[in-house]
Amino acid sequence: MTTSTRGAAKTPAVLVLEDGRVFRGRAYGAVGETFGEAVFSTGMTGYQETLTDPSYHRQVVVMTAPHVGNTGVNDEDPESKRIWVSGYVVRDPARVPSNWRSRRSLDEELAAQGVVGISGIDTRALTRHLRERGAMRVGIFSGDAVQDDSALLARVQEAPQMKGANLSAEVATTEPYVVPAIGEKKFTVAAVDLGIKGMTPHRMAERGIEVHVLPATATVEDVYAVNPDGVFFSNGPGDPATADHPVSVMQGVLERGTPLFGICFGNQILGRALGFGTYKLKYGHRGINQPVQDQTTGKVEVTAHNHGFAVDAPLDQVSETPFGRAEVSHVCLNDNVVEGLQLLDRPAFSVQYHPEAAAGPHDAAYLFDRFVSLMEGQRA
Repeated sequence: MTTSTRGAAKTPAVLVLEDGRVFRGRAYGAVGETFGEAVFSTGMTGYQETLTDPSYHRQVVVMTAPHVGNTGVNDEDPESKRIWVSGYVVRDPARVPSNWRSRRSLDEELAAQGVVGISGIDTRALTRHLRERGAMRVGIFSGDAVQDDSALLARVQEAPQMKGANLSAEVATTEPYVVPAIGEKKFTVAAVDLGIKGMTPHRMAERGIEVHVLPATATVEDVYAVNPDGVFFSNGPGDPATADHPVSVMQGVLERGTPLFGICFGNQILGRALGFGTYKLKYGHRGINQPVQDQTTGKVEVTAHNHGFAVDAPLDQVSETPFGRAEVSHVCLNDNVVEGLQLLDRPAFSVQYHPEAAAGPHDAAYLFDRFVSLMEGQRA
């Protein structure tokens, strides 16, 4: 990625998809060029949490909501220490942010962090294109980076694909750190960081859990060195088919029977650890208001998602695995994609969506209580 920030608002910009579709607009954020996988997000709010979610590493996010940036940017809501998206696409950016917590405009923040974006394009048409043809590689070019369309298309088609990408170690912490329990400490959890969001250990800390966040390269020995009551595997970017090391670590945890909880990438890791396959979704699930049914209770939750891969497991039967019986616990009601797994003979479960969603919805927050219950049961 190459960037500058000179006069972005009036600078022409071009978005080129790998199938040759071209959209023309104005630079938004930094001026330069960037490449990634084009995906769309349905969130009408919470754009700051989306931008700073490590799961969006190497993705160019298209916002389906037309007005973006209305509330500016503050210093309290980021999910990590930086913006992770490769590029940002909006239709009608706010000219002036208006919120008592705002410290600067979204345009200024994107430019300061070198994130190349584009505004003023028909994001509805782009979203429909991606829904029909699937997520694909894309490039955004502005300023001196703009060339002939055919030359830009060739560069996009040379960019790496998301399938086969091993990215979790690129976004995870390199050093362990501890998030202390809020109030009385009740449990200790080892959290394997595959791209963890800041709200996740906070949700556990609210429940009296001291969270030891470990690098993606952590071994089974590293996990048990903190004497955990439970083990957590986080969300993260990339293709789960490449995540052999986290799968091996999770299998070590399952063998010991320690209570285990996984979110998003962690759900895919559990699927692989149990012997199921994974596959790439056509355009993935991203944004909010995704209906998911908890098959153990029949309850339908309105949830936040960010995943381009899914677990290939049977929806209507119990499966025998090396760690006992397993079943699909949650299903997306839009397309019957597996949204959760649970073991019936060991204390382990996972979900594909985000119960910690800072911007909401919060229907699935009970899953952290379910994790606490597993640890209480194990201790008893």
